[in-house]
Amino acid sequence: MATSLEHRSTFTAAADVVFKTLVDEAFLTERLREIGGKNAALLEHARDGDRVRFRMRQGMDAARLPSAARSALGGGDLVVEREERWRPEGDRYAGTSRVTISGVPGELQGRIRIAGTTSGATLVISAQVKVSIPLIGGKLERVVADQVGKLLATEVEYAEKWLAARA
Repeated sequence: MATSLEHRSTFTAAADVVFKTLVDEAFLTERLREIGGKNAALLEHARDGDRVRFRMRQGMDAARLPSAARSALGGGDLVVEREERWRPEGDRYAGTSRVTISGVPGELQGRIRIAGTTSGATLVISAQVKVSIPLIGGKLERVVADQVGKLLATEVEYAEKWLAARA
């Protein structure tokens, strides 16, 4: 059984501005450089009209994980690969995300939405974390969901600062 994760954020910028920022190659590259962890890199970035697909690598220091998770995962740093696909849907934007972690039998799959509001935009990420390790998979799913939630909050904070500096 998978562990669910939902993250909601609001922006003062319009939905199209938030979308264009979150899929911008320069923004992604700089965000990874600043907060992506060890050996972070934008591995692929492709645009086809308003559709965008990108793949990135992020590093997570094992010392930031709870000790039980470090033991179960072999104690080394984690390498996270993430792919996102985005497209416009009327007056909003939708995306999918797939995340894998080196050495972990499982993945995170999610849906992303950006919608306009009267005062800006709302970003909603809904995901399922699945770790297929007998007996401890559920515990690891909760650890991964918690870490992903923290990462998303940090990424949104970075995006807000980026947008404010360019307003």
